[in-house]
Formats: sequence, C-alpha cells, structure tokens
Amino acid sequence: MNAFWTLLKRDIRLAMREGGAIGTALGFYLIVIAMLPLGLGPDLNLLSRIAPGLLWIALLLSALLSLGRMFETDYEDGSLELLAIGGLPLELVAAAKALAHWLTTGIPLALLAPVLGILLNLDIAAYGVLVLTMLVGTPAISFLGSIGAALTLRARRGGLLLALLILPLYVPTLIYGIAAISSATLAASEAFWPSFLILSALSMGALVLGPLASAAALRIQLQ
Repeated sequence: MNAFWTLLKRDIRLAMREGGAIGTALGFYLIVIAMLPLGLGPDLNLLSRIAPGLLWIALLLSALLSLGRMFETDYEDGSLELLAIGGLPLELVAAAKALAHWLTTGIPLALLAPVLGILLNLDIAAYGVLVLTMLVGTPAISFLGSIGAALTLRARRGGLLLALLILPLYVPTLIYGIAAISSATLAASEAFWPSFLILSALSMGALVLGPLASAAALRIQLQ
C-alpha cells in the first residue's frame, strides 16, 4: 500500500503545482452560476426553487473539464506504461488517480457551492445539507469519470466523447443529490434520509466498480 499512497501524493502535488485544471474547474463553476441569474431574471423565488439543481449541474460540468487529464499526462510521458508493469495493480493505480481527482477537484467544488448559493438565493437551511450531499456524491463523479477518461485515452479531441459516455452515468447521482437538498429546503427530514442513503450507496458502488472498469479499459488502451 506504500506505492498507492506514494502515487496518490504524487498526483496531488502535480495537480496543486500545475493548478490549471483546478483553476479552470472552479472558474467555470463561478462563471456559470454568476451568469444564470442574469439569464433567468430577478425572480428570487424562482432562483431559490431551482438553486439545488443548478448548483449540482454546474458542479458536474465543472468536474468534467478536468477528467480528460486524469490519465492523459502520464500516458504522454510514458509514466502510465511504467505504472502498468509495476508492482502496483492497475486497479489501484486507477483508484489512486480517481481519489486524487476527488481531493483536488471534487472537494474544492463542493466547498465553493455554498458561496455560489448566495447568488441563487438558496435557503440558508439548505447550506449544510448542500455541502454534505456534494461531499458524499462527488466521489461518484471522480470514480465514474475515471472510466470515461480511460476509455477515451487515445481518442483525439476526446472531450465530447468523454461527456457523451459519462454524463448518462451521472444522472442517478444528480437526481438523488438534488432530492436530498430539496427535502432540506422543505423541512421534510423523512424524505432526506432515503435520498441521502441512496446517494451514499451510489458513491460506494462507484468506489468499487470505477477502478475495476478503468483498469480493464487501460489494459485495452495500452495494448
């Protein structure tokens, strides 16, 4: 497991040193949410009602921007081939890279969401639930996204293909994430827990299935 933690720390350091992917994701998130009230008009009740959905959709799209670089940089410089023939199983390599993506992209986006919720007149009672559901749901974004990143590794300009492959897989996470936040704004605690538990189950399933599918796709790409 030492190799796993070493690879994880390496990817986190590289992401923090380059900063481009994180900055792009956060900047895109901020710009999208800042422009939506201009397009939807000054109806505060409307903004408050649709705020959970807008915040989740913008987060998904923002995280999608950096998924393509998850394996691409290591593939270009030959590091991925060395990792594939090294002592660490390819499943754990994929897991380390997906976890690094969540730590450097998913968590910052989730923590930025309450600040952007002010622009959408989000109910103050929903702020805690917003952060909680996004912290629980974003692992599914990173680990399912790793599958698309592996499948499109050798595709030229694979950004659109990656979006087409991965966005349908994000629909359950999106639905239950929005449902959990909406139940908090309606003070319906009995409706919150089923949605939150299903969201947690989706993330745990992605933690297991994501690295397995990503490793299988990487083996095909590296042949």
